Amino acid sequence: MAAEIIKVKYLPELRAVANLADQIWHECFLGIITEGQIDYMVKKFQSLDAMIKQIEEQKYSYFAVRDDGDLCGYFAVKPEEDSRFFLSKLYLRRDKRGKGIASQMLGRVFEEARRHGKKSVYLTVNKYNDRAIDIYRHSGFDVVDEAVTDIGEGYVMDDFIMEHVL
Repeated sequence: MAAEIIKVKYLPELRAVANLADQIWHECFLGIITEGQIDYMVKKFQSLDAMIKQIEEQKYSYFAVRDDGDLCGYFAVKPEEDSRFFLSKLYLRRDKRGKGIASQMLGRVFEEARRHGKKSVYLTVNKYNDRAIDIYRHSGFDVVDEAVTDIGEGYVMDDFIMEHVL
């Protein structure tokens, strides 16, 4: 059965996604970055306030993913001014991985990009997040660049920039 993917339109849904983000980030990044950096990044990028600001001021859209009615993942996208579509976040709870849900999520990202008339989808991924990099490569993404970004409080994001041409 396919996972249900819906665009988040209401505050209670967004609040549930923000709560899930906190859980997933602590699953996903422990061992890759410090717990202090995880906490800082969740607050800065994935808190309810941060998500509201991204939607209202930066043209992001959030999508909630449910498997058998269980909220288990989410992603956020943003159309750029050029021909690219930015996949800002794509996260799935650990117990739901390996079931094809991430592939369904990426399929929906590609649909949204095409709907916006974009020619490619790009993302940033931590250079040491091997599982995510493997999934993106398997889905047709290639590394096109690298970036080290100062995000404040003494933390940096050390990322690959990957792109999938539609």
